[in-house]
Amino acid sequence: MRELIKPQRIHPGDTVATISISGGRAGDKDMIWRYELGKRRLQEVFGLKVVETPHALAGNEYTYQHPESRASDLHWALENPEVKAIIANMGGDDSYRLFPYLDYDLIRSHPKIFVGFSDITTTCCIFAYAGVMSYYGPNLLTPIAQPGHLDSYTENAVRRALFSGEAIGPIVPCPKYTPIEWQDKPEEDIVWHDNPGYQLIQGRGKVQGRLIGGCLGPLQQIMGTNIFPGRELWEGSILFVENGSPYGSALAGLHGWRALAACGALGACAGLLTPAMTEEETRILRKILKYEVGREDLPVLANVDFGHRTPMTVLPVGALAEIDCEIGGFAILESGVS
Repeated sequence: MRELIKPQRIHPGDTVATISISGGRAGDKDMIWRYELGKRRLQEVFGLKVVETPHALAGNEYTYQHPESRASDLHWALENPEVKAIIANMGGDDSYRLFPYLDYDLIRSHPKIFVGFSDITTTCCIFAYAGVMSYYGPNLLTPIAQPGHLDSYTENAVRRALFSGEAIGPIVPCPKYTPIEWQDKPEEDIVWHDNPGYQLIQGRGKVQGRLIGGCLGPLQQIMGTNIFPGRELWEGSILFVENGSPYGSALAGLHGWRALAACGALGACAGLLTPAMTEEETRILRKILKYEVGREDLPVLANVDFGHRTPMTVLPVGALAEIDCEIGGFAILESGVS
């Protein structure tokens, strides 16, 4: 996998821009409170200044109807010399509609941190197509604005990946987790579950590769386009893939894994990371790897803390990582930022 341009780190006091590049719920009347909570968290927890891109709070209906405005917001943030990083307000389901309006040379010539998850998978692929590293991690509405407080695991992951020039190092499992929460509720009403840790599905030894991946749904949406990662990105990579839980299903996973097999990603990658999977989802993945890809040797580490669950780590797309099957762990071997 070719190396991607690594954006510069951010520091307390820097300005970050929030953007509704996918869904626009951050600007709806019933969700403004949550946007403001997330904004305060960025200010108070990380010491950042926060600005909105021009259409970030235009609302979900406007955002859906105007993909060109979403693209122009990205260009605005990249060209603004005060903005050092960009954070997505939320995911959604139609980021592929930005493709005709994007200036890929601008993305490459103004490499900045862009972070988010879910449908932000497509934006991460846009940045990879432009040759720039991006970050599969927290959106502003979830989990930055999670009811109660920002958990220390997510906070520390953001600091290690986006604020530090040191190698990120081992990524340990979070001690407890909770589903994504959208409603306003007291902290004491949030139900946290003990985390059993990583699960080694198959594989042995150690493998290294550069991180690439995201959510299965958006990846399937952009297959066949120029933005879908090519063989040069899958080859020898550490592929990270989530089925979009709690919105996915075993059947959706079956079709998604088969799509990744058909495009060559499962055959070309060096290892695979996934979030928690049910027994049925695990059985399906093993079956596909064994009989349809011929990769019973492929190291697969599950229950990794990324995607639709709180807390979550930050995965820099293009950073060198390692899966160690002997200890059932993984590490990111370089810094996430320059």
